[in-house]
Amino acid sequence: MPAADRVIDRAPERDLLAAAVREAGALALTTFRCSPKQWRKGASSVVCEADIAVDDFLRGRLAGSGHGYAWLSEETEDDPARLNANTVWIVDPIDGTRSYLACRPDWVVSAALAVDGRPVLAALYAPVTEELFLATAGGGATRNAVPIAASSGAGLTGAKIGGPKRMFERLGEINVPFSAMPRIGSLALRLARVAHGELDAAFAGGASHDWDLAAADLLVHEAGGVLTDMDGRQLVYNRPDPVHGALIAAGRLRHAPLLALLRERPAITA
Repeated sequence: MPAADRVIDRAPERDLLAAAVREAGALALTTFRCSPKQWRKGASSVVCEADIAVDDFLRGRLAGSGHGYAWLSEETEDDPARLNANTVWIVDPIDGTRSYLACRPDWVVSAALAVDGRPVLAALYAPVTEELFLATAGGGATRNAVPIAASSGAGLTGAKIGGPKRMFERLGEINVPFSAMPRIGSLALRLARVAHGELDAAFAGGASHDWDLAAADLLVHEAGGVLTDMDGRQLVYNRPDPVHGALIAAGRLRHAPLLALLRERPAITA
């Protein structure tokens, strides 16, 4: 059978990924609400000992699984060899570290497998609320094994939107009659709420990274939604610079009118 016609069975990798993020979440819970050691990373980021412990665990389970896939994680020194690999694990051991340290529930373990720049497997696990989100390219998305779908409809009146405060202010300036939802500390979880239909749309400010986005990206698309940059372009992962600009996620019909309103507006931050 020609390689182009061969269907790859991702079920073993999906099961490995699902088990790994669950176990990683359990590991993170052992120091949750226990004042773990923390320190600054760069100008505005914070990291704690749980980030490192979970990263080490996931690298052992995923990168050490024998597949020979490359590795890209927020808490692992970047290895340029990943750029020569077409298949890479993209991981954020704790997305929402500030929420984790503040003893709030809105943090997740996020992991995805990307092939040729796009995610093909994704898992988000929110340990406090015991929510496991899974997606397989072409196979749909689930939350705790129940299929999920982004909200339908194109209307903006009353639309439940999550995102940076500046975005809410901007939407108010152009008289979009939306409903501003409480901030979700984990960007990955914020986008997963679009996939789940709990949010009608969500925005991300500039300077998000592959590890914040890859798993949530597949969840949104497999749930019938759309996630793009502000020019309407699909995201590409495992590039030399894994940073992305402002983004918008919404159900398929609602994404286009929101994008039309905002694509010429100033860049979103925060």
